[in-house]
Amino acid sequence: MNPPNIILEAKQIAQILPHRYPFLLVDRIIHLDLEGEVIIGQKNVTMNEHFFVGHFPEAPIMPGVLILEALAQTGGILVHQKTQTEKIAVLLTVKDAKFRKPVLPGDVLQLHVTGQHISSRAGKVLAKALVNDQVVVEAEIGFALVDRKQL
Repeated sequence: MNPPNIILEAKQIAQILPHRYPFLLVDRIIHLDLEGEVIIGQKNVTMNEHFFVGHFPEAPIMPGVLILEALAQTGGILVHQKTQTEKIAVLLTVKDAKFRKPVLPGDVLQLHVTGQHISSRAGKVLAKALVNDQVVVEAEIGFALVDRKQL
């Protein structure tokens, strides 16, 4: 049984997404509304992250593309849960990405994703990453759904 406010834990997420360390960038899902097509994931950013070794090591900030990847993974979970298919959501497009504030070690990313279009073949979501209720990254993300065997 999951603790309160945790819908999916890391082990359950790993059953949905094909990603593994160091590229599984969603620690838990804390909200999931399939009817409203809304999901909220969480990523705890620690100083032990592999990317801090080489990404501005004197003033570590989380790479923006990895924040987008965390948002895309959260969107992939929404698409999977909504379609209940064995297909995998593969990144297709990123539009209108905006990077508003740096993400630092110790931050907790709240990954808010809202479905715009989800079908058995594709999906499009609006995604925002927040730290302390402030938007740090936002984008529109598109997915193609492909059979696992095609990867």
